[in-house]
Amino acid sequence: MDKMPKWADVVLIPLISLILAAILSALVILGIGEDPVAAVNMMVSGALGSTYGWGYTLYYATNFMFTGLAVAVAFHARLFNIGGEGQAMLGGLGVAMICLYIPWPHWTMALLAACAASMLFGAVWAAIPAYLQARRGSHIVITTIMFNFIAAALLNYMLVNVMRPDGSMDPASERFPAAVHLPTLHELLAPIGISFSKAAPANVSLLVAVLACVVVWALIWRTRLGYEIRAYGHSESGALYAGISPFKITMVAMLISGALAGLMATNNVMGEAERLVLNSTEGAGFIGIAVALMGRSHPFGVFLAAILFGFLYQGGAELALWTNIPRELIVVIQALVILFTGALDNMVRMPLEKVFLALRKGKA
Repeated sequence: MDKMPKWADVVLIPLISLILAAILSALVILGIGEDPVAAVNMMVSGALGSTYGWGYTLYYATNFMFTGLAVAVAFHARLFNIGGEGQAMLGGLGVAMICLYIPWPHWTMALLAACAASMLFGAVWAAIPAYLQARRGSHIVITTIMFNFIAAALLNYMLVNVMRPDGSMDPASERFPAAVHLPTLHELLAPIGISFSKAAPANVSLLVAVLACVVVWALIWRTRLGYEIRAYGHSESGALYAGISPFKITMVAMLISGALAGLMATNNVMGEAERLVLNSTEGAGFIGIAVALMGRSHPFGVFLAAILFGFLYQGGAELALWTNIPRELIVVIQALVILFTGALDNMVRMPLEKVFLALRKGKA
């Protein structure tokens, strides 16, 4: 019998963790002589108070949906994929090659090809650590971290020595052709009479991210493969007894995870920058870990957690711009949310389990 109801695990624990992180963040802001209430108001108005703010919040959330789903799929197989950052970098390389070297008559065709290329590049980059784990016993955490640095070095080499336009000093590719420009939310919503900011970077890849959430849910909870991944994650020995191959599950889960991380490039490379630049991932691969933890590795939870972290990113940027609160403190606030929703999960969980056990005994 579970120690607490499912709703408490999915809703109550993350909510209490968020409240604790908010209280501690308010104390930190008070400690530097600023007003925490004014700071919260600034974050809310900056991230949610205009279509411009919503555009950036949803742009960041789109990135976090992809990387959060990537980490969540690996979590279900009890694999800790910390390589989302590198897989997203390689996904960007695949997108750039598709957009620059193949002429496309329309953005829809280019988007389909870019999705395929980004998923392929991300999956291939995840396949090597997966193989090393499955066949050689090399820990997936160590190898995926190492491959982040290798991906950064490879991307740097490609941009400086191969893809940089002649005469340019900027380590970046040339701009993508106008034909592969992805419609922004302004362009998507204008025909139906909804006004949205032209300057906001949120684009059609948001719909791709939402679709990815649905597909991952169907895969994990409605297919035989998903059942095998979850069974292996719950008990490796039990899965072995049932005839499930550890090598197959490790490889397949990491391939799917890498493909989802690579898919992020359709948003930040193809949708926003419209060229390949250094550090285009901006740490989204690591934020995906917190998103997956907070979302309990469920696609709907990942969707909500991604929007929360999108709010924190955009609201934090506005806070740093319009107040005396330094940008580093914004990172501290984000870290506190990650700390309470991830690392200190048991600090909230264990007292709640005791409360629910006591309530259950009282009813008995």
